[in-house]
Amino acid sequence: MKVGLVLEGGAMRGMYTAGVLDVFLEKCISVDAVVGVSAGALFGVNYLSRQKGRVIRYNKKFNSDKNYMGLGPLLREGNIVNTKYAYEEVPRKLDPFDDESYKKSGIPFYAVVTDIETGEPEYIQVYSAFEQMDVLRASGSMPFVSKPVLYNNKMYLDGGISDSIPFQWISSQGYDKLIVILTRDMEYRKNPMSSSLIKLFYKKQPQLSEKLLKRHDVYNKSVELLKQWENEGKAFVIRPSKPIEIGRIETNPDKLQEVYDLGVKDAIESLLELQKYISR
Repeated sequence: MKVGLVLEGGAMRGMYTAGVLDVFLEKCISVDAVVGVSAGALFGVNYLSRQKGRVIRYNKKFNSDKNYMGLGPLLREGNIVNTKYAYEEVPRKLDPFDDESYKKSGIPFYAVVTDIETGEPEYIQVYSAFEQMDVLRASGSMPFVSKPVLYNNKMYLDGGISDSIPFQWISSQGYDKLIVILTRDMEYRKNPMSSSLIKLFYKKQPQLSEKLLKRHDVYNKSVELLKQWENEGKAFVIRPSKPIEIGRIETNPDKLQEVYDLGVKDAIESLLELQKYISR
């Protein structure tokens, strides 16, 4: 039996995932592989470095800095999150990420990215967060407010464009028990994006445009299939017990804490059933 952990994205809704994963660390819930999308990748690496509390701590501290995230970085460099600040200064100096512990975990971690030319997902194993920071950055580079990221001679954007909840992929890799952490509640269904906006930004990438146009339909069908897998015992899903009302680039530390606390609460309430699922 091999257990795969799937982490949905969702920008600052990822505080929910951070809360769940901190409970996993505290209660010694272990898995055999992790696949993360967007914020799920950016925040999920802290689970393997075993840095409980780091995600909520640095987001509460830095998100309100206009030089870190928001309109300022978007106008200056074309990215809503300041690349140097967020991906170099914070993890290396201001709130250090423990890359050595991450590498020693022995647990493979995959970040989902979207090739902007083909529109298809790629699942890149991250052996070192520092050495492959561009992979994590690409996975979290939201369309319309981020520049594509160059990695290994390809240009990538947010993995959520092409595979928001990669439970089918990790199952295909031989993981027969799945834990899936979502950042949307049971009733949520995605609405279509603006076709004119998509065409304005990505008219030179028709395959990517097609993915964005169909993203809501693909996502909603994926959620329905996941519910079926959950009912069949093929996946254990932890999702918000109530809708998360938070901005994608939320700066209010109290709101960030509230979402994190919901993740902690839901994880604790799911713990007994999760342990039964893993041990069955």
